[in-house]
Amino acid sequence: MAIRKSNKLSQRAMLKQILKRCSSLGKKNGYQDEQQGGLPMDVPKGHFVVYVGENRSRYIVPISILSRPEFRVLLQRAEEEFGFDHDMGLTIPCDEDFFESLTSSMLR
Repeated sequence: MAIRKSNKLSQRAMLKQILKRCSSLGKKNGYQDEQQGGLPMDVPKGHFVVYVGENRSRYIVPISILSRPEFRVLLQRAEEEFGFDHDMGLTIPCDEDFFESLTSSMLR
């Protein structure tokens, strides 16, 4: 049982780190609009930006997707491959078609 608690805590900490990182990226890139919380104008409140695939295609996804186990797997892969300490934005290491299929099924 203690393992589950620590696992939940580490997942919670990871999600907080991701959200903090996404927010700080907007400020680093010159997006200082207070109404949008420092994010670009095309990112609605409650959403964040990820980059997917070899071409780093930009996707805007709702924060609620962070609670989905399927998305957490992608985040763990991103952490293993890229870490979270870089200036290139949150990059998801998977094929764009797979990402679109996965996220569309999660958002139904």
